[in-house]
Amino acid sequence: MTLHPILAALRRHKAGVVLIALQIALTLAIVCNAIFIIGSRVQRIQRPTGMDEKNLFMVTQLWVGAPTGDDKASIDKLDAMLRTDVQTLRSLPDVESAIAINSLPLTNSTWSGGIGLKPAQEHATAHAAHYFADEQTIHTLGLRLIAGRDFNAGDVHHMGVRGQNVPPIVIVTKALADKLFPGGNAVGKTIYIDRNTPSTIVGVVARMQVPSVDSWANDFTWNSVLIPTRLDGNFSRYAVRARPGRMDAAMKEARAALFAANPMRVIGDDADSSGVKSFADIRARAYRADLGMAILMGVICLILLAVTGAGIVGLTSFWVGQRHKQIGVRRALGARKIDILRYFQTENLLIAGGGAMLGVVLALGLNLLLMRHFAMARLPIGYVLAGVAAVLALGQGAVFLPARRASNVPPVVATRSV
Repeated sequence: MTLHPILAALRRHKAGVVLIALQIALTLAIVCNAIFIIGSRVQRIQRPTGMDEKNLFMVTQLWVGAPTGDDKASIDKLDAMLRTDVQTLRSLPDVESAIAINSLPLTNSTWSGGIGLKPAQEHATAHAAHYFADEQTIHTLGLRLIAGRDFNAGDVHHMGVRGQNVPPIVIVTKALADKLFPGGNAVGKTIYIDRNTPSTIVGVVARMQVPSVDSWANDFTWNSVLIPTRLDGNFSRYAVRARPGRMDAAMKEARAALFAANPMRVIGDDADSSGVKSFADIRARAYRADLGMAILMGVICLILLAVTGAGIVGLTSFWVGQRHKQIGVRRALGARKIDILRYFQTENLLIAGGGAMLGVVLALGLNLLLMRHFAMARLPIGYVLAGVAAVLALGQGAVFLPARRASNVPPVVATRSV
């Protein structure tokens, strides 16, 4: 088969060819970037926090009538109430362990700050989230200690939420350790959390994600510091690990037991009236916008591909109708059904190929625009090549039925108008 007859036929139908080529180009540009966005969102949703999330839940509560001062007596009373709550939770039959903690990954409640390597350092070496924890934090959260040691009970102190105490020791994540000490072996090294007071790294955990999933935290997603301090205030959070298979029971028991220990509290906050949430629910809520965006982009891709496919089917069917007699003549002159089928498939391949080349340029241009205005990452060339293959396959699939109908035109059609 030569291309000359096909090109001659396409020149006689310039408007249809241009419209279909432009439709394919726009579809390719949008679908490539949309699929990249979907992939990025799914990757965000699936990224691990570093914790063993199974059987983990969080309790959020607010004291009613609790001390609000920063004096020692008020802080000590708040700490006693906090320790009573933790002991109450730990004593439940369906609870394996429990801790008081200021936040958890994905809760979007972040306490963070800069970390330096020398006193009064003008610009921080790294930025990190602060988790106020105790000697059972690593076990309760299911973190993996990869170097150094865990906290012990003697390491843990307490302070008010407006306190300024800086701990003598800390545990950091591997990402933060590598950032601060690229040469490795961060255990035993000194860092400065408040510019003036040194803290010694005694342990390194494999990973612990920061609480925020917003874009402002992207630069330090895995930089976390565990501080052996109970944070005393009239608002508190508890991370609780239930025994395997007993989380639902443990969550019900936790609420009842805390009210029994001290009814002067509200379990929940303005954002979550339940106050007792499984970590699976926390994860689903944190990434709800990302999931919605992925679904929206997926629907847009399906609609665009369906419209483009329908356009190819419609245009090819129209051309088959116009060329009915010519097809009959070719059949009468000896053309086989497969020859007619290949003709229309080759014709579509030329149109789709031209549209795909234009679409590659548009896809890269659209990606540059998104990078400039929405901080999107650069579109990998693999997505573009996959998009080209997809639109070419779509074109061949869409043209098949009209082309098959054309191949079934009998030779006798050539004589009907005579």
